[in-house]
Amino acid sequence: MKSPFPGMDPYLEPHWLDIHTSIMAAARQALNRQLPEDLIASVEERVAIESEEGPQHEFGPDVRVFEPPAVETMSVEVVGGTATARYRLLAQIDPITERFIRVVQAGSERLVTVIELLSPTNKCSDGLQAFRSKRAELLASGVNFVEIDLVRAGNWRALLRPHYCPRKAVTLYRVTSRIPSDPAAVLLEPISLRVRLPKIPVPLRRNDPQVELDLQDLLDETYTTGRYGRRLDYRRELSPPLDEGDAAWADALLRAAGKR
Repeated sequence: MKSPFPGMDPYLEPHWLDIHTSIMAAARQALNRQLPEDLIASVEERVAIESEEGPQHEFGPDVRVFEPPAVETMSVEVVGGTATARYRLLAQIDPITERFIRVVQAGSERLVTVIELLSPTNKCSDGLQAFRSKRAELLASGVNFVEIDLVRAGNWRALLRPHYCPRKAVTLYRVTSRIPSDPAAVLLEPISLRVRLPKIPVPLRRNDPQVELDLQDLLDETYTTGRYGRRLDYRRELSPPLDEGDAAWADALLRAAGKR
């Protein structure tokens, strides 16, 4: 079962950890079917920096509150003749692991290109600053850098700085590419909610043949294999909500598909 949306499905955003992992794995396979024989794509990991930015801090599945085997009673208070116990509970916080793709040269392991599928943590507070610093470091060392932004949360404009996005290019989603040989420029591809996700070129070495990632194929595979057609409730309100025009368009689309 495919998503009723022609491109990115905003109802997938609350499940981003699973979506992110699945798309990265599928992208690695798609790249290795196309890359020159001496280049290899692999999925790498890093620990994400959490942010307190926003109305509430959402850890998703990365926090577990549990009662230890020996629970310490902190105090007992008598209220209206009834004893009320207070307990000290611990929160076990596991760091969020984010995945990205490295394209390296076989033998030398020279890093050629990094492909990032952005998460909200990459566009908020400390995570944003850490991401910008790492990107600058990689570009300075001669590595191509591709960012795929399919989540609406976070400050994408701050991530784009020092570049400025013209009003006509402002969309819900986008892809940006940076290459060390043109350090002052960013190639921006705006992506509307209402269109199919594009095939994006992946910059490699100067004389390499063109390699593309079909973002829509990757998303469709993730949606189908993750059984999101059974999981998502298209009757609920999105958070954050769509703007008035996109909300009306999405409502008509979902009603036509029998989802509302």
